[in-house]
Amino acid sequence: MASQDWVDKDFYAILGVSKDASAADIKKEYRKLARKHHPDQNQSDPAAEKKFKDISEAYSVLSNAEDREQYDAVRAMGSGARFSAGGAGAQGGAGFDDMFGGLFNNQRSGRNSSFDASGLPPEFADIFGGAYQGYQQPRPTKGADRQAQTTISFSGSIKGTTIGLKEPSGEVIEVRIPAGIKDGQKVRVRGKGQAGSAGPGDLMVAVHVKAHDFFTRDGDNIRIHVPVTFPEAALGADITVPTLDAESVKVRIPAGTPSGRTLRVKGKGIKTAKTTGDLLVTVDLVTPQKLSKEAEQAVKDFAAATADGDPRAELAAKAKL
Repeated sequence: MASQDWVDKDFYAILGVSKDASAADIKKEYRKLARKHHPDQNQSDPAAEKKFKDISEAYSVLSNAEDREQYDAVRAMGSGARFSAGGAGAQGGAGFDDMFGGLFNNQRSGRNSSFDASGLPPEFADIFGGAYQGYQQPRPTKGADRQAQTTISFSGSIKGTTIGLKEPSGEVIEVRIPAGIKDGQKVRVRGKGQAGSAGPGDLMVAVHVKAHDFFTRDGDNIRIHVPVTFPEAALGADITVPTLDAESVKVRIPAGTPSGRTLRVKGKGIKTAKTTGDLLVTVDLVTPQKLSKEAEQAVKDFAAATADGDPRAELAAKAKL
């Protein structure tokens, strides 16, 4: 900055403080004005840009005790004092840079439109977050996400449910669990994370699902095991099985169905916003533990009638190494 600027500019007025203002008051007013007139907050506003430069120049001088003393001395001379930016002064023969040791160089006296933030005082970084390139400042950042977990019933995972998570402060955060959620999936609760300059982060809730005694989830399908009798498996039958929606459906057991075969019932699995799974029914052949004399004789008669069939006839061939 040329010495003439010190004579012509009232840095105290620019910052809106009195000449005997304390360093703390000067800093307080600078921070307030810098936020208000920063170019990132006033894009395409030349007036704000100029104002920002002026308050930065003013604070750069008044925040430094030695610079402020020298500034007050120059201002005390009044408008009759004239100095050149370099070479001999118009009055007294000493150039301004010679007089004050080159304290204010091109960084302060430059008139180009590109602002060099490296010349700002350290407090500038304290306001706007540190490293700057010209007028750029770090973009506001969203607060970090927080993590939590909960365990819900199998029914809650199928139908959807709502739970409450209690904060240490006593606040209860309501978490809506969507229908069809899988074990281990996470639910996002927006705005319940850590605070940030661009708003709070989110709360990520990992959901664990309790196992069910009868239903087993397989993707969006549901698996069940259903016992059938030998006559049902051998002759075929229509049996009734339960589903997730508390209703029953009929399933056709084809004649000759072996134990372990799985039959599919379309559309009776898990329903989500995107898809609907199936019900997978695995047949388990039940062997009776006790037989009446009539039943025992019937089995013997069946064995005699099917004696020509050996289900293990090919085992030896398959077992060869």
